[in-house]
Amino acid sequence: MGKNGQVGNELQRTLLPLGDLVALDRATADLEKPETLSAVLKSYSPDIIVNAAAYTAVDKAETNREAAQAVNADAVAVIAEYAKARDALLVHYSTDYVFDGSKTSPYEPADATNPLSVYGSSKRQGEEAIVASGCRFLIFRTSWVFSAHGGNFVKTILRLAKERETLNIVADQHGAPTSAELIADVTALAIAGHRQGLCKSGIYHLTAAGHTTWHGLACHIVNRASANGVALKAAVERIQPIPTDAYPLPAPRPKNSRLDTSSLSTALQLQFPDWTVHVNRTVDQLTTLEHSA
Repeated sequence: MGKNGQVGNELQRTLLPLGDLVALDRATADLEKPETLSAVLKSYSPDIIVNAAAYTAVDKAETNREAAQAVNADAVAVIAEYAKARDALLVHYSTDYVFDGSKTSPYEPADATNPLSVYGSSKRQGEEAIVASGCRFLIFRTSWVFSAHGGNFVKTILRLAKERETLNIVADQHGAPTSAELIADVTALAIAGHRQGLCKSGIYHLTAAGHTTWHGLACHIVNRASANGVALKAAVERIQPIPTDAYPLPAPRPKNSRLDTSSLSTALQLQFPDWTVHVNRTVDQLTTLEHSA
């Protein structure tokens, strides 16, 4: 579910070798209408359900609570109940927003949650519904997701750096920019690992290694694009660091979004790449496409 999103788009590539794949979009499975989902699931009778759909408009969720609740919590509960009844594996994606960001080190999966926003609260309720259902599940919390597909921070910075001579970017929020490509690759490995008993039901953290700030990420994007020959108005020295308070938004953001991925890397015997690896690949892809257009 959610085939048109950043992660859903990549999952259609990585899940193909695991069996017959049916990718659903909102027209077929509308999570804003949870009452319709049981019939949809029964019509396909899946052995594995991968839910990459979510209400991700973080700021709009503050005033559109009903939609966020329906998609991120109520619909997830229906899917989990189906998975339990049919003994299907449910793979679901959650977020760093379930934490308040007050911890000074990376969050571990078992750490207490304390969401600051409607979005974060609705995602946490979705997690709780899955656990309470008793189904087999893999919940992957991730953060700062980007790809060459869809809207995200990487694409926004590339656009703004061409349009503006100066940029003001928040420099006191910390996290690991994580590509949809990496999430989809690890998801496929985790499903295979679950089948082999290596990756047991539970909540895992799935992000790239290392960490930076939004300001650090913006500087890296601009540096990479400049090295690729892209003409930008805003050079790195024109990207100004600002505190969160200087850029107020309706929904509070956790200042620490770093997530400890050791339980997942140990289960799958994987080493997660540094965040710069996939950022570079994505910037290269976007700027190559631009030059070839």
